[in-house]
Amino acid sequence: MAKIIPWSEFEVEYAKNFTCSTGAPAKSFRIALGALIIKERLGTSDAETVEQIRENPYLQYFLGLSGYSNEAPFDSSMLVYFRQRIGVNLVNKINEKMVKEQTEVPGELVEKKSSEISESKNQGKLILDATCAPADLKYPTDLGLLNQARENTEKIIDALHNQIKSPVKKPRTYRNRARKEYLAIAK
Repeated sequence: MAKIIPWSEFEVEYAKNFTCSTGAPAKSFRIALGALIIKERLGTSDAETVEQIRENPYLQYFLGLSGYSNEAPFDSSMLVYFRQRIGVNLVNKINEKMVKEQTEVPGELVEKKSSEISESKNQGKLILDATCAPADLKYPTDLGLLNQARENTEKIIDALHNQIKSPVKKPRTYRNRARKEYLAIAK
């Protein structure tokens, strides 16, 4: 998406909103529009959008930042100003430019693609079989998982009791009884 949007073409129009003599330096058009796109795509609040940008290097790359930074590139209150400066008219111009660039393809390529599509037709049948699954995959309803968890717990109890060098009696685990009951149910 970052390659499709004509960032530099609309930087001048965005810069008309600022004066050179007063105020702090403005954020670039790419950061402003990119932040608004991210906010809309993720469906987050202003503060959450800034936090997402701060945490995610891919979003920082989308905004055109040179490298990853663990600090937020701007305050969440800046999104209010971005929305004011990038009006509906500017967004419509950007959309029109993007659509125009994406639809402008040489005529020969369009004809070639359409002829390739009409020639290829589906042939044969696709048979899907759900019985082809790995044999070592265990399902949550498998009693073997419960037995394995019991055995691992017993090993942990043994290891912890061996580390304690005191005359404390080892807790009862009823291993034999649990094993017999498991085998009776598994049969």
